[in-house]
Amino acid sequence: MRTFIFVIGLMATASAFAQHQHQTPAQSGYAGMQTRDIKALSTEQLADLRDGNGMGASLPAELNGVPGPLHVLQLKDRLDVTLEQQLRLERITAEMKAEAKRLGQDIVASETDLDRSFKSGKADEAFVRAMTARIAELQGQLRAAHLIAHLKTKQMLSDQQVVAYNQARGYAAGNQHMP
Repeated sequence: MRTFIFVIGLMATASAFAQHQHQTPAQSGYAGMQTRDIKALSTEQLADLRDGNGMGASLPAELNGVPGPLHVLQLKDRLDVTLEQQLRLERITAEMKAEAKRLGQDIVASETDLDRSFKSGKADEAFVRAMTARIAELQGQLRAAHLIAHLKTKQMLSDQQVVAYNQARGYAAGNQHMP
């Protein structure tokens, strides 16, 4: 019986090897993305940029114990946020969202221009350098908007609220810069 199983296994391996030898080269991992309106951005990325979402931009703050305003508002009861703090947090969040949405729209517009230049065959080195520098600058400004909102949030919270925030978010055992 063992010999029979071994022979069957050997035959299956040989068959798989033979099929592998006749396959065409692997398709690009980008296959299918060519149908996107803006090739460099997924539908989710477009929505996040247009909605002013963080997309991980605040991780240096968040994971180092510096709370974000939106998450503090979500945890306001647990953190004993005062009415005055709540109003300030809502203002910080609104300002950040407005700036992030504006910058997100600018990124989308710049990515659209870059994409169209390639699609039309008019892309040249100078345009590509200018557009990629513009997009990088906008992305930096977007990230700064989110990170600065974290700084403003931490400044208005008590040390106990910051500790409670980090515990609630599951970071208490991490390596954050605590107050």
